[in-house]
Amino acid sequence: MSDAQQRIDDLVKSNDILLFMKGNASFPMCGFSGRAIQILKAVGVDTRTLKTVNVLEDDGIRQGIKEYSQWPTIPQLYVNGEFIGGSDIMMEMYESGELQQVVNSKAA
Repeated sequence: MSDAQQRIDDLVKSNDILLFMKGNASFPMCGFSGRAIQILKAVGVDTRTLKTVNVLEDDGIRQGIKEYSQWPTIPQLYVNGEFIGGSDIMMEMYESGELQQVVNSKAA
């Protein structure tokens, strides 16, 4: 496992809810990342305490997260160490009510 992969793995395993994104929760730097933050707010996640990783600040993380998840795009949401998906999947799960259940299970 590369250094970037190890850092990603440590982040995923040590945070209940983690979003790899472009920018941060208060200043998303792409529309998809902004949409992911809005969806998380809608399900009750406090974005002031949400752990985010700005992939624009570290190219190793930016490329490594795509390999780690086998998912080609950013943002990427992880809950309880499990890859959930990008903003499109988050929206589908939000609309079905499934994302609320997943996010609320983090306290379990």
